[in-house]
Amino acid sequence: MRQTERSREIRARVASRPIRQKKSRRKRTGSVLGAVALLFVVALAVAGAVAWNMLNQPAVDVAAGKPIDVLIESGSSTTQIAEQLAALGVVDNALMFRLQSRLADADGTLKAGEYGLSTGMPYELVLQKLAKGPDIVYFDVAIPEGFTAKQVAARFAAQAEIPEDEIMQLVTNGAKEFSADHPYLADAYRDSLEGFLFPATYRIKEGTSAHDVVEMLLDAFDEKLAEVDLAYAKSKNLDVNDIVIIASILERESKIKDEFPLVSSVIYNRLRKPMRLQLCATVLYELPEGTTKLTNDDLKLNSPYNTYLHDGLPAGPISNPGLAAIKAAAAPADTNYYYYVLTGKDGSQTFASTYDEFLKAKQVYKQVFGD
Repeated sequence: MRQTERSREIRARVASRPIRQKKSRRKRTGSVLGAVALLFVVALAVAGAVAWNMLNQPAVDVAAGKPIDVLIESGSSTTQIAEQLAALGVVDNALMFRLQSRLADADGTLKAGEYGLSTGMPYELVLQKLAKGPDIVYFDVAIPEGFTAKQVAARFAAQAEIPEDEIMQLVTNGAKEFSADHPYLADAYRDSLEGFLFPATYRIKEGTSAHDVVEMLLDAFDEKLAEVDLAYAKSKNLDVNDIVIIASILERESKIKDEFPLVSSVIYNRLRKPMRLQLCATVLYELPEGTTKLTNDDLKLNSPYNTYLHDGLPAGPISNPGLAAIKAAAAPADTNYYYYVLTGKDGSQTFASTYDEFLKAKQVYKQVFGD
């Protein structure tokens, strides 16, 4: 009986306790996902802002509108082109250029060459120019050793579209115009630049003036002259103009560069004796272009270049010599030669110390060439 009452009492207590509600698992899961989504959106926004900043951050701080020539090397990738343009300030950002190129489907269409661009250009305009191709044209003009000033002028006119009358006037009568920067021209004979237009291959930009072309040639001469030891020539009282005159003769009198020092020694030996040079090339200089043989009347021509009539060097250079000839003119071989005669069909010559040896060499010439 007591046990039954006890059981009833326990059940009554249990029934009187409030029932606890369990939290919904679904509700908790939804809250977590919402927070993660929010964080993801924030992260995307931050990443986007960082990316946008990177795409619009200028690579270099330069003023817009400054002209600049840009050379795109053959085989350059879009990435390489983008980095080059950004480094020069043509575009603000390499990454943005690459993106713009991708969006415009321009990858692989950008052409190598040199372009006239400017700093701070719109990406679209740069892509259009590079896809169209180079807008800067260059001419490669080769000036051989031994060309005369008139031949130099004619070649630049023909191959680099330089006005022939302008450049011809400068090279034949424009020494005073350049003498301030090139003092040796102050004494140039007839104000000619003959002898100082250094022979080489020049790359000339389309539209370059005749004056700038000539300045380029003279600067090249100065650069090469700096490599020449003038001590020996100066010890013989010869100046730069004298050396250039001798070098110009070497270019016209000898076809083989290895013989330049020997021909130079003949000139020095004759000047020291003294003995007239009697060089055909100096007489030919004043005759119509294309003349290759002299007549007896030609040898009597009263010209400052006629070394058959006048002592010493001719009045001025007779061609534009290269570096090998200039070096040989400044430092001749040590010989006792006074004569040389063409005896080989390859242009080689026989050198002689006496007149008898000279006559024997002339006989060899007749045997080889038949006249």
